[in-house]
Amino acid sequence: MLGSDGHAYVVKFQNNPQHMRVLANEFLASRLAMAAGLTAPEVDLVDVSSWLIDNTPELEMDLGRTRARCQPGLQFGSRFVGGLMPGHVVDYLPEEQLAEVKNLNEFAGILGLDKWTGNANGRQAVFTRKGRERRYRAVFIDYGYCFHAGEWKFEDVPLRGVYYCNDVYREIGGWDSFEPWLSRIESMPAETVWAAASEIPPEWYGGDLGDMEALVEKLLMRRSRIRELIEGFGKSDRKPFPKWGGAGVGGSEGGWNDTRWGANIAGRTM
Repeated sequence: MLGSDGHAYVVKFQNNPQHMRVLANEFLASRLAMAAGLTAPEVDLVDVSSWLIDNTPELEMDLGRTRARCQPGLQFGSRFVGGLMPGHVVDYLPEEQLAEVKNLNEFAGILGLDKWTGNANGRQAVFTRKGRERRYRAVFIDYGYCFHAGEWKFEDVPLRGVYYCNDVYREIGGWDSFEPWLSRIESMPAETVWAAASEIPPEWYGGDLGDMEALVEKLLMRRSRIRELIEGFGKSDRKPFPKWGGAGVGGSEGGWNDTRWGANIAGRTM
């Protein structure tokens, strides 16, 4: 949708078939990603009028056996990657081009954010380049299933919240590969999280401020568990970090079982 500010937005409506709370999830997790310095689209509130819906037949949702008109009011808007100018945006790259993505190392950072926010879905990204540029840049999109979608709980499963292709993780060689994003998340001021949550319209979560406060409190407490959750993914059958510590996951030279790794994690716990 084209906003009054001249930018194009991908808009999620309150009566979407996933859950109303996914709007709150999108807004909060996107703001946290940007606060950590990760490449995510700008987000905003989009006020959609009844007149626009009544006069735009396309503004309806396919619910399978039925269709429903989009609901007017404040909706979630994510700035459309690529904007209105000519460019190239794709959601898939072959292995050769994926390895040349400008900010490939950011997949380590977004992994930390997805583990922190309990993303119950796979990590999604699109890749964009301008004009005659040869290399793409990854932009991380879709945070609706953070906090387990509408349930606002945390079920930590190693293979949730990760990108489908191991190639984006193969250069990770240790905790330094997650910087500066991981440290930014672990030390993110509570005021930053509360400020992002305070911008969310109460109607996106049923107006229950107690539920929102409980979510933020749990989120702040989870900052000390992010490395543990990344470790769980590292030990999984995916074997995503073949270069960790020079011997790979579980190896004898700096892998997950190495005592030096244990000392490192102990010293970082918050």
